[in-house]
Amino acid sequence: MNTVNEQSNLVWKESNLLWGLLAICAAMLGLIYYDGLELMVVWWNTREEYGHGYIIPFITLFLIWQKSDQLEKLEFSQSWLGVFILILGLGLFYLGELSSVYTVIQYAFLVALYGLVLSLTGWRSFKIVAIPLLILFFMIPLPNFIFNNLSSQLQLISSQIGVAFIRLFDISVYLEGNVIDLGQMQMQVVEACSGLNYLFPLMTLGFISAYFFKGEIWKKAIIFLSTIPLTVLMNSFRIGAIGVTVEYWGPELAEGVLHDFEGWVVFMGCIGILIIEMLILSSVGKTRLPLREAFGLDFPAPTPKDAEIKYRKIPKPFIASVVILALAALSSVAMPERTEIEPERKQYILFPVQLEGWEGKRGYLEQIYIDALQLDDYVMNDYMSAQGKTVNFYSAYYASQRKGASAHSPRSCIPGGGWRITSLEQQGVANVNISGQPLVVNRLVISKGEVKQLVYYWFQQRGRIVTNEYLVKWYLFWDALTRNRTDGALIRLTTLVDQNDSLDEADKRLSDFAARISPFITEYVPD
Repeated sequence: MNTVNEQSNLVWKESNLLWGLLAICAAMLGLIYYDGLELMVVWWNTREEYGHGYIIPFITLFLIWQKSDQLEKLEFSQSWLGVFILILGLGLFYLGELSSVYTVIQYAFLVALYGLVLSLTGWRSFKIVAIPLLILFFMIPLPNFIFNNLSSQLQLISSQIGVAFIRLFDISVYLEGNVIDLGQMQMQVVEACSGLNYLFPLMTLGFISAYFFKGEIWKKAIIFLSTIPLTVLMNSFRIGAIGVTVEYWGPELAEGVLHDFEGWVVFMGCIGILIIEMLILSSVGKTRLPLREAFGLDFPAPTPKDAEIKYRKIPKPFIASVVILALAALSSVAMPERTEIEPERKQYILFPVQLEGWEGKRGYLEQIYIDALQLDDYVMNDYMSAQGKTVNFYSAYYASQRKGASAHSPRSCIPGGGWRITSLEQQGVANVNISGQPLVVNRLVISKGEVKQLVYYWFQQRGRIVTNEYLVKWYLFWDALTRNRTDGALIRLTTLVDQNDSLDEADKRLSDFAARISPFITEYVPD
């Protein structure tokens, strides 16, 4: 058990040996989790949403230093629970390494770090630094499929609220999905305008603000959780402001410097509103304090000059943790590097444009979409039947999905084009088999005004036909672990349902087309 010093002049310090062991532990953690941490830094460099990741470790160190006067009054004690948490973190590392799923490695690093700290400090001292350590979670990028779904939803919400703001100025505007039509200019609310580049930094700032705020827990919760709607509303305001600028001052001012300037103004505006929110909260409830006191940034009290200094003993659980880390570091170095298997396949450029009863024409994606989708190969052909009916065949192939690049679910992307999903169900396609399995698809009926389309889509993943997006992620992890493969594809078939057509006829059309392409699929998406 930790003991609190009854003598006010007794403080505990770390010996040089303990500092040396901590430095060695830091090096071993870096060595073990290097691949995951390296990719995390790459995301910090390349994704604006995560650019704040660089400062989070320094914030954590500052917050721990801020509590140094409390820590030096406590003698560290033993905690074998920390050793077990460290072992759990290392176990997750091996799963992440063997499966090459780097998000697992990144979270495993934090689990191991928490276990190591707990094994050194004991529970009572750990509670003092637990929240600063928790802030480290904000530096880990979200799994890509969660990020994509969140981004798609925020784009739609921001577009709708932004258009409502534009209409307040009696401006005629038309919204179609994420496309805002102002007549003289069309604005597309792309992924970069979803607001995530504000949301993640502001949530981090809100969490830190709630940590510093002195007041009831419900006030702290409001401060943190309010950053989500605040970001959405302010980003929508930014989109609306750009639309108003286009209407009154022309498209030129809506691009370039003004776009970036409004981004900075919006973020600073979010911070200002957060401060006003804390000012209001500090004046209500049981605990009422001036904002300066409610949000006081305290610094650690200096160690008394006449303090009696004792050096901490090194707890046995921490020694065990160092030994376990050393063994794990050696095994990670000795572990043979796994080269992911990328099976041979035909390129989609070779996919037949002439099928029995169907005549095709190749289509191409714009580079902006290729960059956003991060695909390795794709096909987007339009086919016409002898009766003059058309089917669009689209497939995106990924040679590797271990670093997060994966197929975007049509369920998330379709609304961004202005289409409304009126029906969604799973359906078997009669007499169609791929890789020896009956074809089961997600069947969507989508509409835009008077126009209606029928969509079939599924995920062709290493010999499996999968319709559930989350099950795709499980098989991705399992196959990476057991087969050292993460390749796969999304396949989507789309046909127009016109006034002289019916859904039954459209179903027959897509079923017939699926039967025509099914013999070729495994040549382009290997089992």
